[in-house]
Amino acid sequence: MGSSTNGPGSYRPPSWQSEAGKQEVTLLVGLAFISIVLWGAPGGGYLLYPFSILATWFHEMGHGLMAMSFGNDFEQLVIFPDGSGYALHYAEAEPSRFSRAMIAAAGLLGPTAAGCALILAARTHRSTQIALVVLGLALLLSTLIWVRSLTGWLILPALGVTSLVLAFYGREKYRRFAVQFLGVQGCISIYRDFGYLFSAGGVMEGRPQASDTQHIAEALFLPYWFWGGMITIIIGAMVIWSLKRVHSA
Repeated sequence: MGSSTNGPGSYRPPSWQSEAGKQEVTLLVGLAFISIVLWGAPGGGYLLYPFSILATWFHEMGHGLMAMSFGNDFEQLVIFPDGSGYALHYAEAEPSRFSRAMIAAAGLLGPTAAGCALILAARTHRSTQIALVVLGLALLLSTLIWVRSLTGWLILPALGVTSLVLAFYGREKYRRFAVQFLGVQGCISIYRDFGYLFSAGGVMEGRPQASDTQHIAEALFLPYWFWGGMITIIIGAMVIWSLKRVHSA
């Protein structure tokens, strides 16, 4: 497997069992707890507003990219000022039940998948930088190609440019913290939408809208709350696996 000695500029994260590893996991859990408290505190949502918009972007990009994987046309992505949004896509033929369920599930799993990927990217200096570059370019390019709302045009490019500046000019400790912080925001974003996850739907811009779990239920079988529970279990498993993986020996 090659020498175990770290070369110049390389980095091996502390193991899960080590004191340093436990401290880093404590930091991630602390960031998650503080974020959840801020979301519930008066005015706290304003501090996390850009990251709420980022979570919506992860969600809607999950829908759109999964739709493209099934041959659909991803037309546009809209994010409203309140943090809600939608991904508009078209299918030339009648979509299968499986594809409809997968596209709906991809939005729910998208933020956590992105968050876990960012946390895993903190394993090395190089992967941390690459993650920030990929995120920055994805935000900028998706804004040009798909985003069709003022909120998206204002917030997403700003986050994209910030990611690129950090990637090329930020100190390593700041890059690493940024990647971990963004990863945590993606992983816990489901907390904001927990009620939505276990509901049949709601109202968006004055119009009734079925929830993603309701779309899954309509495409497959069993009620929306069953799929909400399944998605919750999958999200929990993804977060636990990524935390263990990033601190594996």
